[in-house]
This record gives sequence, C-alpha cells and structure tokens, in this order.
Amino acid sequence: MRNQSILLVEDNPDDVALMLHALKSNNMSNDIVIAEDGQQALTKLFGNVENPINPALILLDLNLPIIRGLEVLKKVRDNEKTRLTPVVVMTSSLELSDRYSSYRCGANSYIRKPVDFDEFVKVIHELSRYWLQINCPALDA
Repeated sequence: MRNQSILLVEDNPDDVALMLHALKSNNMSNDIVIAEDGQQALTKLFGNVENPINPALILLDLNLPIIRGLEVLKKVRDNEKTRLTPVVVMTSSLELSDRYSSYRCGANSYIRKPVDFDEFVKVIHELSRYWLQINCPALDA
C-alpha cells in the first residue's frame, strides 16, 4: 500500500506554517515532508537512496527558488516512480499562463491559495479528503 505521506514543496515559511496548521485543524495525521525549494523536492523524491519518499500526494508551489515549480513538475512526470503521483499546484498566481502550463506539464489540479484562513482550512480539508481518502490512485505501490 502506498505511503500516505504528503510532499509539501513551499518556500514561504508562513505558508508552510499555515498548511501544517490547516492539516492539523482537519485532523489529518499524514506525515508531511517539507521541501523549501525545487532542488530539495527532487532530492527527496529521487536522490535519497537510503530513505526515498514515495508520497501519496505532492502539493507544489510554482514560484520556488533554485528550481521552479514547473521544472519540478516536469521531472516528476518524466520519472517512472512518480509519473502517476497526484500533483496539486497550490499558488498565489492569477496568471492564466501559469494555470495552462501547469496542466500541460501534468498537474492533476491547480488551486489558488485562499487568503482567508478559514477558507484556506476548508480548501485543505477538501483537497486532502479527496486525494487521500476518496480518490483511487492508479497504483497502490
């Protein structure tokens, strides 16, 4: 059975704290692995031979340092191990080109980060409930 961990790729410490609080508020007990930039995300997914992660869900910001979110998404989709892992882009971007590019590169969903805390908690609840409880993944490996 697939590990029910979540890889959160987010460089803003306030957004990380908000996400962790929202997950805790929704009684989500999943392990959360945090990557603060695109390079860390790729290392956690592909470069850690002793302790590789195989998350059930990747929450990916687009505006990341070192390696941008779309590049991370492309590498996730190009790798056999992660090709089918659900990736939800969570960003503050209103740009249609970002949304289009995200879907074109293989994002399963594109969500604009809510500014209001209560709305953010609600979105995280729905998102995690769908991807971790309701959705049937392509593989259980």
